[in-house]
Amino acid sequence: MRTGELGFWWRSLGGQPPPRAALDGDAEADVAIVGAGYTGLWTAYYLKRARPSLRIVVLEAERAGFGASGRNGGWVSGFFSGPPRLYEQRRGRRAYIALQREMFATVAEIGDVLERERIDADFLAGGQLQIALNGGQIARVREDISQLHSYGFDERDLRELESDELHSRVRVPAARMAAFSPHVARVHPAKLLVGLARAVERSGVAIHERTRVRELAPGEARTDRGVVRAPWIVRATEGYTASLRGLRRALVPINSSMIVTEPLGPSVWDEIGWQRSEVIDDAAHVFAYLQRTADGRIAIGGRGVPYRFASRTDGDGQIARATVDELRAKLHTIFPAVAGATIEHAWSGVLGVARDWGVSVDADPRSGLAWAGGYVGEGVAAANLAARTLRDLLLDEPSELTVLGWVGRRPRRWEPEPLRWASIRGVYALYRLADRDERRSGRPSRLGRLIDGASGRR
Repeated sequence: MRTGELGFWWRSLGGQPPPRAALDGDAEADVAIVGAGYTGLWTAYYLKRARPSLRIVVLEAERAGFGASGRNGGWVSGFFSGPPRLYEQRRGRRAYIALQREMFATVAEIGDVLERERIDADFLAGGQLQIALNGGQIARVREDISQLHSYGFDERDLRELESDELHSRVRVPAARMAAFSPHVARVHPAKLLVGLARAVERSGVAIHERTRVRELAPGEARTDRGVVRAPWIVRATEGYTASLRGLRRALVPINSSMIVTEPLGPSVWDEIGWQRSEVIDDAAHVFAYLQRTADGRIAIGGRGVPYRFASRTDGDGQIARATVDELRAKLHTIFPAVAGATIEHAWSGVLGVARDWGVSVDADPRSGLAWAGGYVGEGVAAANLAARTLRDLLLDEPSELTVLGWVGRRPRRWEPEPLRWASIRGVYALYRLADRDERRSGRPSRLGRLIDGASGRR
């Protein structure tokens, strides 16, 4: 089994493309974007399409897609993190509903761009199955369905599956029930990243790799290779935001880990089913997420070690053996037929989380500073909608996107260390206890509900 190396997705492409040139001294632009992940690249893409004359520079500390954009589970999800109340506080109930409808439409938008730009990223809109493995998970799945329907959405958006329909889609012996939504697709994360970066460069945007930005200031992105001056500076650093001066407590980097099997044979797939390639997760507090890859593997991810002291981030994605064993055990619980399969690669990465678990998008015309992030692992699609929102905000073109419920949110900062480390590690330890309690009792855990409330997660 191979570990790290930024993960299987890059390995399946033979590694990352040749490095791009670093910034060579001071420069000027109309827009400077910090971070060459999905948020930064989508923002450059849509800005350039809307205003081809713009001079746009993207600055990346490592390589394009080094972070979560190249290491994630490949879910193009029409859902996003944070309870609805977060998005209703500033702009009301309609703003949340509009945000959710735009997120659903974003899945198709990404598919359309991939087709237009001729990017083969294994995109397949098969939907999402959320499976419940015990009574506690059943209660949460039904609560999520009821909550979404209370906002005017219906079974076309999210519905409970009868056991016969679940079995016809995928055979998970331990599943008690499931919910299905069509608003999710599968993708190969690195193929999407590489194709998007090339499309951005074709449009005339400069991407400078190995150019670490140390500090953002009005009109300036200060790097270790020079200063880029621009009327607009866009922060698109997600899980690496804490590395910027003055932003250590804005977003914390939470770790997520993945393993991937060898290609599975026809007899295994006959036993599993899963012919429509829906993405799958369970409804545990510390949940797992899976996809069937285009080349016939199963990739599964989960939290592992959740947080490193002082918001430290990893390098190439090395993963602890205990985390590999935990993910393997979850995979075998969901699909016993895979017990004999070899695990070929294991890796980890970080995602950005705000103190209230919600996503924020904003642009301050007084300072010229803009940002988007806090996707809590659902950024493959959310970054696209956030980028289109940033486009309209930066161009000062009011639209239906500039009044969405996540625009203008400013969550409070995380606690200083060691409180930050203790609280995050404590929350996940208690969630694991809650999951164990639910597996044993078959009922919803009161501890889990308490932690949901204390952490603001639900």
